[in-house]
This record gives sequence, C-alpha cells and structure tokens, in this order.
Amino acid sequence: MSQAEISRMKPPLVPLATLIGRELRGGKVEKPIVKYGQAALAKKGEDYFLAKPDCERIAGDPSTSFSVFAILDGHNGISAAIFAKENLLTNVLSAIPQGVSRDDWLQALPRALVAGFVKTDIEFQQRGETSGTTVTFVVIDGWTITVASVGDSRCILDTQGGVVSLLTVDHRLEENAEERERVTASGGEVGRLNVFGGNEVGPLRCWPGGLCLSRSIGDTDVGEFIVPIPHVKQVKLSNAGGRLIIASDGIWDALSSDVAAKSCRGLPAELAAKLVVKEALRSRGLKDDTTCLVVDIIPSDIPVIPPIPKKKQTFLSSFLSGKKSRSANKATSKLSAVGAVEELFEEGSAMLAERKKSPKRMKQKASKNEVTRATFRFQVHKESS
Repeated sequence: MSQAEISRMKPPLVPLATLIGRELRGGKVEKPIVKYGQAALAKKGEDYFLAKPDCERIAGDPSTSFSVFAILDGHNGISAAIFAKENLLTNVLSAIPQGVSRDDWLQALPRALVAGFVKTDIEFQQRGETSGTTVTFVVIDGWTITVASVGDSRCILDTQGGVVSLLTVDHRLEENAEERERVTASGGEVGRLNVFGGNEVGPLRCWPGGLCLSRSIGDTDVGEFIVPIPHVKQVKLSNAGGRLIIASDGIWDALSSDVAAKSCRGLPAELAAKLVVKEALRSRGLKDDTTCLVVDIIPSDIPVIPPIPKKKQTFLSSFLSGKKSRSANKATSKLSAVGAVEELFEEGSAMLAERKKSPKRMKQKASKNEVTRATFRFQVHKESS
C-alpha cells in the first residue's frame, strides 16, 4: 500500500479547541493523576533525566498544573546533556506568550518547543564546548501529551487497549532514510568508518564529524548538517489514560517498543521502570548507559493502571509473534484505535523557516532541505531584536 493511500485512510486531525469543547460539554474537566518512576544503570555516565511533575502555567494556581519529563543521552562528554537539562524548559516556556488560555498555550507549545531547542543549542555553542546530547522532552497537560525529540532516545505510549504507539522519530542515519537524503542533498557525506584494507565497519555516520545521529543539541564540531530542530508530536488521550515509557537507546537497542511495554504492564510506575531496565540488561547486557522513565496518566477515580489481560497463545500465534518481532517498532508508529488516542499535531521538518510559518495543526512530511546553524542564529536573534 502506498504512503498516499495510508495517509487517506488516517482519520483527520481534530482541532484542540474542539476536543476541549467536547470535554466542557460532557463535564469531563477533571485532570488525571500523573505518577512516574525512574531507573538507570550507568556504563559511561552520560545519561541524564528530568522529572518535574508539579509545573504551573500560572504561578500559585494549581489548576494550571502540567508535568515535564525528559531523557538526555550525552555523547563526547556530559556538558551538553547537563546544560539542556538545566535550560531547555526555561527556553521553551519563554517562547509562549504570557497570560494566554490553556487552549492557546497548548496550541503554542509545539512551536515553542522548536524555539526552545534551537535557543538551547545556540546558548550551548556559545560556551565553546563540543559535546552533544539527544533529547526526548515530554509535556503533559491534562490528557494532552506533547513530545519533542532529537536523536535516538524514544517515547512510546501504551494505552488501555494494549496498543503501543511511537511518539518520536529516531534520527539515526542507519535507520532514517529521509535524514540520510537530507544530509547528502545538503552536501554532507554519509558512510561507515574505513579501516585498514578499505573495509567499512560500524553504523552509518555523517561526515565531517562521524556522528551517527542527524539531529542533536550541541556537537559544535561535527558540521552544519547536524541540526537541533526537533520532531514534535501532540496527542490527546481518552479519559481511560495511558502509560509513557521514555528511555535512552540503551533500552531500545535491547528491547522493541512492544516488548518494553508488555514487560511492565499492570505494575506501578516505579517498579515498571526498574523492570524495563532489568529486562534490557538481561537481553543485551550493559553495553551502554540505560535510563528509563515510566509515566502513568491515570484517571483520578482509578488508583493504578490496570493490567492488560493476556491472550491465550496457540502454537501458530507464538510462531507468528516471533516472526513479527523484527518489524515491531515500525508497526508501533501507528496510533491507537479511534477513541483511545486522537492525534492533534505532528511536524518533523528540519527546515527552521517551515516550522516558523506553520501555525496550522496539520501533518507535514519531513523536509529534505538544509538549514545551517548560522541560519539558526540569524533567525532567532532577528526575532528577539
């Protein structure tokens, strides 16, 4: 089936104001409870996480509360990960007009996330350091989840229907053909390491610099083709709630999205995070920093996320499930059945100009054009002058 046919089959995106209006008319205005757990095992000590479940859009007003969670996987040092952890949230919030309604705040959030990522990248470059970091940054306001990401950390959503949805896009050159095309079309080179005798080894990398990722914060020394512009996705849960698993690639190199979700269903968030890390360690050993956040979004009248009933497996279904495991991550990119999750916004372009002029809540294909870090500086400073 062609991509165009798949796109036509998808239900149309629903304006956020319409969804909030439905809540008000139906009397479903009570916010869910957010509970989280965290677990990690260190190999290099370059993973960091952020958990702020008690943020407020209006200081001192608990009715405006929202939560922020993030995984930051540093490379070539820890300074970029630490800097992003300490500054990214402030930079995102500063890009949202003060005093706006919740609806307007949520509609402004995707573009504010882009601005915050770019500003954080620029500010870090000004320090003259060369490390870099992936970032998967999650904002939860009521039943609305907004995720912005660069790199190969990942966020998945497990809903009560047992359907696992991928809310991020991996920016590994090895796995992302569109990012490879973007880099090469802009004059960069994509290839593996050459060793003595002309043999190529290891994953695909961007040259100059040799980074395996096409997007990150930091990495001042690896060339203009590595950009900090995040993929952003915003969805709205039903009032049945759901579970997020946010983790660094130490988890995802060992476990598929489906396996990670199934391994901890029905457990409290804190225990679930530990179990996911334990399962990754059992599967692959400790080959990289391994960090996991589990966040439960729970209706206020339900104390815990209930387990998903296990289906009985026949010999045939067991055989087929084994055959499916390699493609599980691709399959999980589809959102849950209608009624469980409604998609509000998705944008993945690497072109800053396109992201700035796209206030409509619609899906767009990732751009293959290039924008250099010098362009980031010009456009961001132009806005602030």
